[in-house]
Amino acid sequence: MFNKVKSALAVTALATTAALVGGSAALAQKVAVITPYLAQPGTQFYVEAFEGVAAEKDWDVNVIDTAGDVAAVISRMEDMVVQNVDAIVLNVDPAQVTAGLQAAKDAGIPVFGMDAGADPLLVTNVTSNGYAMAAETSTYVADRIGGEGKVVMFVFDAFPPVQVRGVVADAVFGNFPDIEVLDRVTPDVSDGGIADSRAKMEAILAANPEEGSIAAVWAAWDQPALGALQAIEAAGRDGEGIVITGIDANPQAREAIAEGGNFEASVAQDFSGIGAATADAVARVLDGEELKQRVIYVPTKLVTVANAAE
Repeated sequence: MFNKVKSALAVTALATTAALVGGSAALAQKVAVITPYLAQPGTQFYVEAFEGVAAEKDWDVNVIDTAGDVAAVISRMEDMVVQNVDAIVLNVDPAQVTAGLQAAKDAGIPVFGMDAGADPLLVTNVTSNGYAMAAETSTYVADRIGGEGKVVMFVFDAFPPVQVRGVVADAVFGNFPDIEVLDRVTPDVSDGGIADSRAKMEAILAANPEEGSIAAVWAAWDQPALGALQAIEAAGRDGEGIVITGIDANPQAREAIAEGGNFEASVAQDFSGIGAATADAVARVLDGEELKQRVIYVPTKLVTVANAAE
């Protein structure tokens, strides 16, 4: 009788230990976040917010920065497939990493976009509505310059969330017959984008030295707007009323807008919200839910001198 009781207790103890071990393993989900754009402030905010939620869920998160090398994202994804992670999060144009996406799909690993772009191989893409943000800033420019004048555009067509902003701004400016797009500039973003944008804006200013020859600068994100502002101020042309707008409303942009100078408006993306919402989407799928939304939009807000200090 004693031996039977002893055996029963041993079985119970083993079952309890197995359940505890299994529970710990279930909590230790492995998630990889891969991006070539960690030098960008917005990406840093996404990742920090994602890691914050992941810490609450006891996930093991591996953040991989390919430092501007988009092609390297594919090999890093393949590495994560070999390591059998539970999920992959991308902040890159999915159309440029199809081989990595296919490798993840073949391995049954769900891949999520964090301000990436729509793709059939992604579970979902969590982002801001780039169409709406670009419409808001480009119409701001058109209204401020009275529907006429020459506009410099800073764009980045290689990254879908930014590419769509340029498309919308082109359409808005094209609807005003007296607005001329003087130049459509793609800056080097390897160092964040400010330095090269400044250099390119300096060249444009030198080629258009007459006062009033440039009415506005529309930038698809804040770094080129800040670079253009530096160039305009260094050239002593900040008194000409050149209107500058950006998108993101990062801290440096907010500070410039609050000063009431040429940099007049940006759109605040909820970067932390995007990161947290991406983590939530990952958690839902890992819990067995099938997401129906292929794109999840996080709200934005126009920032001007009236609310830049908030």
